Amino acid sequence: MAKTSAVEKNKRRRKTVAAQAGKRAKLKAIIMDQSLPIEDRFKATLKLAELPRDGSKTRIRNRCEVTGRPRAYYRKLKMSRIALRELGNFGKVPGVVKSSW
Repeated sequence: MAKTSAVEKNKRRRKTVAAQAGKRAKLKAIIMDQSLPIEDRFKATLKLAELPRDGSKTRIRNRCEVTGRPRAYYRKLKMSRIALRELGNFGKVPGVVKSSW
């Protein structure tokens, strides 16, 4: 079995989430509907548990577009602090200038 990088796993998870979003939303709506019988809600819970874990949106990790680093991620720029600093020093990020105290 070939090893896959964390970046590739994350991309695969994004595809799975997109594919499973509709099914998961329907099942969750059934589970939360108090007017339905408990048996139907329990069956929906079991069906939700059978779906792939990677189909859950919480499994997606925000990663730097430049380096793939998962920590210190700026959502607005879609990159990590380290990549931002490097590109900012070279003047490759619009509106970012090097500053010192």
